[in-house]
Amino acid sequence: GQVIEKAGAHHYPINNGMTERYHDLAQVELAGADARPLISIFRGQPYTLPLALRMVERHPLGSQAFYPLSASPWLVIVAEAEAGVPVRLRAFAPAPGQGVNIARNTWHGVLTPLEAESDFLVVDRGGEGNNLEEHHFDQNWTVTR
Repeated sequence: GQVIEKAGAHHYPINNGMTERYHDLAQVELAGADARPLISIFRGQPYTLPLALRMVERHPLGSQAFYPLSASPWLVIVAEAEAGVPVRLRAFAPAPGQGVNIARNTWHGVLTPLEAESDFLVVDRGGEGNNLEEHHFDQNWTVTR
């Protein structure tokens, strides 16, 4: 996937110079029958650290982009796939003003705001087909700072 941020992005003025467009910040991936992009707002309840991570998920038919609508901290948890199973988990805290676009079929944790209830603009896939797989761990992974 990609980190979504204005820094270093291609940009140009529009609307008679009153708006700066930061263009093409992430690659939206859509696959399967009748695929269409969805734009939603997710409101996440805060988690505390250390976090006992019990489950990750992935979306085989589309990417999933999250952009925070506040400056509150949050975590992104991703994993590599090995024989279809999530391995080598990593967690990182996006900088203020950064979002993420999680690539299609990438294992990731659930939305994980810290400290405060937080809203996120989310772009993902709608349409026919099962676009959600969950993997439940036999033992929790512990996420700390």
